[in-house]
Amino acid sequence: MAITADTLRTLHRLHEQLADLRHRLARGPKQVVLREQNVKAREADLEEVREAVKQAKLKADRQQLDLKASEQRNVDWNAKLNTCSSNKEFQTLKEQIAAAEMANSVLADEILESLERIDAMGDKVSEAEEAVKATAAELAKVKEQISAAAEVIRGDIARLEAELVDAEKALPVEFRGDYDRVVNVKGADGMSEAEDGVCNGCGQKITPNMQNELLMHRPTFCKSCGRLLYLPE
Repeated sequence: MAITADTLRTLHRLHEQLADLRHRLARGPKQVVLREQNVKAREADLEEVREAVKQAKLKADRQQLDLKASEQRNVDWNAKLNTCSSNKEFQTLKEQIAAAEMANSVLADEILESLERIDAMGDKVSEAEEAVKATAAELAKVKEQISAAAEVIRGDIARLEAELVDAEKALPVEFRGDYDRVVNVKGADGMSEAEDGVCNGCGQKITPNMQNELLMHRPTFCKSCGRLLYLPE
């Protein structure tokens, strides 16, 4: 049973090319998933910023209501000054009004800071919205590119699979089972060149007897890694 090195070399080349193409084809959907994750992450960022703006506005609204209520209390207290029955009552009310005015001044400053913060957060919302748009556009672009590339790759795979079928016809019928077993398990890694008495697949030396078998075009498997060996061109 003889198998030429040319036949095995051709088969190995076809298996390697097919493995590369199938890897590229499988990598496409993974790239899409990564881009989709990016879009979701940017959408989550946007939602987080929007929620922060919402909470900041609610806080500012509460502060403004508190200020309005406090100012109204001061108006009422000022009206009561004229009805105080004693100097002590009058003085106590004046102190309450002064303290409330001080607190109102502080609260007014806090409201101003809150409104300024909300304005600044509006810029962050715009930035987050642009980030979502950019990642979504990138996702659409990648999907289109991968879809187009996949069509070409599938065509190349079909062509190489046909070439592989033709090349495998040169294998002896009695050897076909051993060949199918190794390539079905290891694919392109199931074959290797044996150069200068060494299996290029695992780096182990082959025996002189195995070298002679190769020279006589007999099927030879590496005793270390199990690869089907062939001599270099």
